[in-house]
Amino acid sequence: MTMAPERIGLRVELLLDQRWFAVCDLTDLIPGRGVAALLPDGTQVAVFLDRAGRPYAIDNRDPFTGAYVLSRGLLGSADGRPFVASPLLKQRFDLETGRCLDDETVTVQAYATRTELPAELLSPSRT
Repeated sequence: MTMAPERIGLRVELLLDQRWFAVCDLTDLIPGRGVAALLPDGTQVAVFLDRAGRPYAIDNRDPFTGAYVLSRGLLGSADGRPFVASPLLKQRFDLETGRCLDDETVTVQAYATRTELPAELLSPSRT
């Protein structure tokens, strides 16, 4: 029996400086859409959930315009690779590598992601 994500409190975490950092609950994400999150150093990331339930995260800043808008882009795939298309000039960025599919000289930071139960749900309860 599997439990729905909203019942077990899964969080989406990013690997930052060799440590996992929680950015949101899995239920905060809608498949096919992105959200922006702020990291401790002030960097904005765009977090996505694909229709298969896999999370991805890349920098939110569009390197072509300087605007923080990639979280509002459209998700798609090219040759089996997931991407987000910038809502401004439509350049596509690979969600796994951050590489721009339309200009190979441009990349954005891509982050390793995972879904994890909060520590308080993993530890045995004390009575």
